[in-house]
Order: sequence, then C-alpha cells, then structure tokens
Amino acid sequence: MTKRKIVRGCCPLDCPDTCAWQAHVEDGQVVGVEGEKTHPFTRGTLCAKVNDYHTRTYSPERLLHPLRRTATKDEGKFERITWAEAIDTIAKRFNEIISCHGAEAIMPVTYYGSMGAVQKFAPLRLLNALGASDQHGTICGMPSLSLLGAGHAVGFDPEDYIHSKLVILWGANVLTTGHHHWHFLKQAREKNGARIICIDPRRTLTATKCDEHIALRPGTDAAFAAGMARVLFKENLADLEFARSMAEDVDAYLTQIDPWTPERVAIECGIDADVVTGLAREFSAAKPAMIRSGIGPQQTINGEAYVWALSALCILAGHDGVPGGGLSILNLPNVDFSRAGRADIKQETTRSLDIARLGPILTGEDSGQAVHGILVWGTNPAVVLNDSAKVRRGLEREDLFTVVIEHFMTDTARCADIVLPATTQLEHFDVHSTWGHFYVMLNEPAVAPLGEAKSHGEIIRMVAERMGLNHPALHESDEEIAASALPPDLTLSHLKAARWVKHVALPRPCPGQEIPVTLAGYPVIPAPTNNGALQLLTPKAHYFLNSSFANMERHQNAEGKPALEMNSKDATQRSLSNGQGIIIQNGQGSLRATLRVNEHIFPGTVSLAGKWWFCPENTAAVGNVLTPAVWSATGQPAYNDTFVEVISAN
Repeated sequence: MTKRKIVRGCCPLDCPDTCAWQAHVEDGQVVGVEGEKTHPFTRGTLCAKVNDYHTRTYSPERLLHPLRRTATKDEGKFERITWAEAIDTIAKRFNEIISCHGAEAIMPVTYYGSMGAVQKFAPLRLLNALGASDQHGTICGMPSLSLLGAGHAVGFDPEDYIHSKLVILWGANVLTTGHHHWHFLKQAREKNGARIICIDPRRTLTATKCDEHIALRPGTDAAFAAGMARVLFKENLADLEFARSMAEDVDAYLTQIDPWTPERVAIECGIDADVVTGLAREFSAAKPAMIRSGIGPQQTINGEAYVWALSALCILAGHDGVPGGGLSILNLPNVDFSRAGRADIKQETTRSLDIARLGPILTGEDSGQAVHGILVWGTNPAVVLNDSAKVRRGLEREDLFTVVIEHFMTDTARCADIVLPATTQLEHFDVHSTWGHFYVMLNEPAVAPLGEAKSHGEIIRMVAERMGLNHPALHESDEEIAASALPPDLTLSHLKAARWVKHVALPRPCPGQEIPVTLAGYPVIPAPTNNGALQLLTPKAHYFLNSSFANMERHQNAEGKPALEMNSKDATQRSLSNGQGIIIQNGQGSLRATLRVNEHIFPGTVSLAGKWWFCPENTAAVGNVLTPAVWSATGQPAYNDTFVEVISAN
C-alpha cells in the first residue's frame, strides 16, 4: 500500500520571491513539489526553475559521497573516500595552514546558493572559531546596499504595490526573475488603472506585458533619472518642502543634475528628449507612483549614481513612504540571519576580504597576506565572478587547499582538493529570510538525506570535533542554529506552528524626525563606450537561477543552446545572419554561441543570457570570461561595462 504525505517547506534560492511549497512524498520519495496555495505571496505557483525541484535531489549526477582530488586541479579527477578520511584531511590541512601562515590565510567563499540560516551561515561558525579571514562585499546589488546603509528607503511591502497609480519597472524583468511580484502589479492595473512602464535595453518577457517600453543604451540609466529629476524641478513639479524634510542637500543635488537637460539625456541614452519630459511629468502626476528596480542597471561603474538618482526621484516627487509609492529594490523583513554565523566567537578582529575581488586575491594581485585555504559553499565563483579566467587561475593553484560543499560537480568543485556532498532543500531543516517580501519561512525535511549527503550544520560539527574546538556554538543542532537567527519576538516554535510569519520591517519615521539623507553622493558620469565595439549584457536566463540548474537536462533543453541576441542593424554591418555560429571575443578571451537576430535589443548592444558552465564543452559559454576586472565605487563588479567583437565561427 502506497504511503503518502505532504511536507511543507520553501525554496532556498537567491530570489526575491522565496516561495512556500509542498513536497509530495510517496513511499519515502518526493514525487513532486507545488506552490503553497495559502501563502499570501506564493499563491500556489512556482517558477520555471524550481517547479520540478525534486529532480535536482534525485539527479543521477548528484554528489552523494565525499571525494578527494587525484590529479592536477585542471584535470578535475577525483576518488571516493569516507567521511572520516575527508574530515581528517580538512582538519590536518587547516591546522597546517594556521601553523605556517596564521588563521587569516583561510578564507570563506560563500554567497546565497541557499538563503537559509543553517545552510548559509553555519559554516561561518567554524571559520570564526578558527580566526579565519572574514568575507565582505557582494556579487550583485552593492550600490543598493550602500544606499540602504546611507539611510535611504530601498523597499516596501510588495503587497502594497496594489495602491500604485504608475509603476516603472526599471531594469527589472520580473516575469523571469521574480514573477510573483507581477500579481500585485496586475492588481494595481486592475484596481487603479495603473500604467506599467518598462525601462530596459532589451524587449524582455516583462516588457511585452507592459503598457510602454523605453529602451535605453545600457549604463545610461543614471543620466535618464537625473534628467527626469531636473524636469521635476524646472517645471515646478517637485515637492521641495517634502524633499527638504527628508534630505539635507536638496539644493546641492539640484545643482549637480542641472547639466542633464532632456536634450543631453537624449543623446546619452539614445532616446527622444520628449521621453524624458513626458515620463517625468507622468511620474509627478500619479499619486502615488513607484519604481521597481532590478539589479542589472547597478552593475556598472555608474551603479551608485543610478540608485541614488532613483531615490532622489521618489523623494522629489513626494512618493517616498506613501503606500504604493517610492523605491522598491530590496524588500527586507526585519530579521538579521547573519547572527547565526556567530561572529562573537572570534577571539580577535581579523581582516576582511572582498568576495567580488576573489580573482586578484587568489592570484596574489591584491596586496596583503596570501590565502592558502578556502572553504566554498553556496556559490560557483569560477562562473559567476567577473574576469573568470583569473578566478580559475587562482582556484587552480596547487598550493591552495580548497574544500567545496556542493550538490554537483560544478566548475568550482572541479578545482577542489576535497568535495563534500551537501543535502538539498528537501533533505534538511532550515529557516529562511528573503529580499523580496516580508515573510520569514520554515523548511521541514521531506525525506532523509540521500547517500552520505549532510547538512552544512552537521559538516561543521564534524570538523569542529575533529579539530578539538569546544565552543558550544560549534556543537549546536541545526534547529538550534536556526533558532539563533530569529529575532526575540519570533520563536522557532511559533514559526513551526505557523510555517511562515510576516515580520514587517520597522516603518521609517515621519519626515523631519529621521537623520536626513543625502542625494548628491554620486554624480552622474557619461556611460563608457569603446570605439564601436558591442556592449555585452549577461542577464539572467528564464530557466536558470544564476549558475544553478545550468547542468540540469530539463532546464538546458528549455533554455536552448547558448545564444547571443543582436539587433539586425548590427548583424547587417557585420554580415552575420540569424542562427549561425559566432565567436564573441575581446582582450579578455573568447567563446562560441549561436546568433539570434531580432529587433528586441538596443542597437550597439548584445545579450548572452544565462550563467552557463565551462563543462560540458558544447555549452561552455561563460560570459564572465569576457567581463573585465572593473568595479564600481562601492565594489560592485561592473559586469555590464563589457565590450566585445562578434565574428562568424565559420
């Protein structure tokens, strides 16, 4: 007789939607997952990436046993070993590094492959106890984090989108990168007659569903926003009384943006001047209006000026803080899951290394003490970081001891000395925060771990015991680790009973009561150009989440082969035709793809969607082979400031 049950959990991935799901289990095996219908944000649907998440757990390519490297790092050859052998090796090599070079020669390399308190933060407990280097910085969205740190509002409850009268989706392809937000935007359209305008150099899936699409030259978004703000001021459309109650440098900002006339913006952005004035007037007249910004426009050297200009627009127009109005980039619940990493158990302050500069750090091009050991989890830096050839050279150092905790043999794992098999979301307990709504989520394990896979909490407990580390935080259970991440007013027992809890961010004080923000922090500068070369964008693919799922057969088939999107004008100038094989190249390197010619992309711009892996070779179109080692003022990799030539592969 078949035994059936439903286990409730949530998606672990780096996505604003953090969906609640139900895992359907029959005879001890998950046979399907579906969105939780009663969750106010998920509303019963999952995205095209995770609607068959159980196939990831049961993939024949899944890592289920510890592995040890048996050849040089560029060969990627491994043998199966026991957990005891793996833990012994890690303990021995970490102790040797600490003895010879000091604990700061060990570095964490992590990102948000899982946003869970345990899976994301538990390994930091081990490294903090050892006195290893800290990690800072981000792969994406650093300008918006700096804006948040400067006191600006960078988000609000997306369930309030329904109050908006005008929505600007600025570089945000929400139907691919967070489709549940579209539900609330549609409600604003149905309830208020809200117009939805898309600003994007590509005619994306989202752009086709909007009322208007404005295509800009990539990297000129800050100039467009500055031009709109100038129109608000010059035409007496700005709420200067409100703006001065919020910001201390309104007059300085107005002086800063004065050169950005509609005519100058038109030349910079590749649009008509009337578009600038028209949208500024419409943004002022709609009460309220909102801007939902994506991450892509921030990934330039002008990223900080862009997000500061968006915030200034919302403040000058008086939309900031009004339900359904203002800026929405990061909609964060009022929790701090980093507490689960227990930075307090460090015995002394240690240096902090920037994840976004991993390539120069590992190759010795950054000044400072060399790194001799890394623990990698929740990220695939060989693929997702800029100048990936340099990152790979660093990872392939024979004197670098590398431990990777993974589900699959990624390009980063191929460079490891020890690879440890991690549990998937269907096999472990965790609690989750998000960056797109206000719900804190619970994940229950649906099945026992396959093979010898272990949670990140269990892995650090094993290493800590082998290394003789006795701090109680290193021996807490996964549930205890999860509980430590929750705020005092939200207990684990409460979350277990409720499955999700809306933990709203604290409201901003009324105008005039908070510390004023600054608007003129980052002046707008012209976007970079490169003598007629094509500007390369590498947006998120519809069926991949960053580099996750790029190895899964169903996702690969749905996404198709790596394809470069090019405007027909650029194709004609280069005597290239739709469907042909091409080579994309610059001084950084080259890669192959198929050409897709259409009118959906801004002339002078090309787009290669998806974070493809180096292996297998037939889909080895890693766009970051071509991205330079360039960062914005706050350390954001300037992925979109990449210029290439495209030639026939024949």
